[in-house]
Amino acid sequence: MNQRKTVFVTGASGFVGAALVDRLASADDCQVLALVRREGVTLPANAVPVRVSADYLATESLLALEGVDVLVHCAARVHVMSDASSDPLTEYRKVNVDGTLKLAQRAAHAGVKRFIFISSIKVNGEATQPGAPYTADDVPAPCDPYGVSKKEAEEQLKILAKKTGMEVVIIRPVLVYGPGVKANFRSMMNWLNKGLVLPLGAIRNQRSLVSLDNLIDLIVVCLDHPAAANQIFLASDGDDMSTTELLTRMGIALGKPARLIPVPAALLQLGAALIGRKAIGQRLCGSLQVDIAKTRRLLEWTPPSTVTAALRKTAESFQGSLK
Repeated sequence: MNQRKTVFVTGASGFVGAALVDRLASADDCQVLALVRREGVTLPANAVPVRVSADYLATESLLALEGVDVLVHCAARVHVMSDASSDPLTEYRKVNVDGTLKLAQRAAHAGVKRFIFISSIKVNGEATQPGAPYTADDVPAPCDPYGVSKKEAEEQLKILAKKTGMEVVIIRPVLVYGPGVKANFRSMMNWLNKGLVLPLGAIRNQRSLVSLDNLIDLIVVCLDHPAAANQIFLASDGDDMSTTELLTRMGIALGKPARLIPVPAALLQLGAALIGRKAIGQRLCGSLQVDIAKTRRLLEWTPPSTVTAALRKTAESFQGSLK
């Protein structure tokens, strides 16, 4: 950032939002307003809390956004493996589409110059073929309600940008990992930490991941880079790995060598399908790669953190949480 800016961050207590607030609050050229829903959330001393109700994205919001230069929208109804709702798409749309559009309309009315939307690679789809990574300019093909809602939000934001002149930047991250990561990534660290023997020694897929540090760095670049305006960017570490390689490298970071036995991927996927875990089998054995050439070229950006360093940082945080 070249001059002092006021940046408003939604989802400031979430995995990505909290890390972004920490980064921005430490910068001398930035005033950060952090939107939080829960009581008891601890923010950096230099961050100004903005407290709202839990359903602010699904209801009419009267946020005071005058004087804000950039709004980074990290909040969302997040993807879950098993959604209990009888109509998941409607529930996702309430927050991720309708709520996002209300927020963006309010931002445009208040004179916010740039709206950065943290979307998802699920807008592109769920899987790629070898040698055919997703690109930012591919025709979207979301496969689940979450991905559909993110795609629809992107479409509405692009329309709003044309109508109002407010710049919109869309970032689609792949799976994000880093200190405090939960869900499947933490489960894998648990497996390795316990020394479990895993039937994942013969997986030849390729998957793109993005470390939290690299994603935050990309968001910061997009705050004021002129070439980011009204563009879509994919975010990854630029260092794709098979599941077998990821577990091996993660084991090294943990100081717990991965105990892997070679079982054919097709057999694993069949077994996962038979026990009702087809999606997990796909994630472990299937490929999902992205091409970040556009991100590198337009923004002159290179992921600053290596996978080795990011895995080590993630492992140290995980091990510290066990003490």
